[in-house]
Amino acid sequence: MSTFNFSVPDDVKEAFNQTFQGENKSAVLTRLMCDAVEERKRQKQRMAAIDAILQLREKSLVSNDARIKKARETGRP
Repeated sequence: MSTFNFSVPDDVKEAFNQTFQGENKSAVLTRLMCDAVEERKRQKQRMAAIDAILQLREKSLVSNDARIKKARETGRP
């Protein structure tokens, strides 16, 4: 197991200690770090999906009002 050493503002440390009083602080920090890693992965996946959609939009045909109206009416009695 590794050890992490980092500095945080005193008010953050006090709020953390008060919020997680009586809990294993190492376990809490480990869970929070895992959550942050997973959130970053999801963020990167969302960004990749958005980029893929934007690339598809660049290649898609532009429709005008007449084409849209025709598509709506196609197959209707």
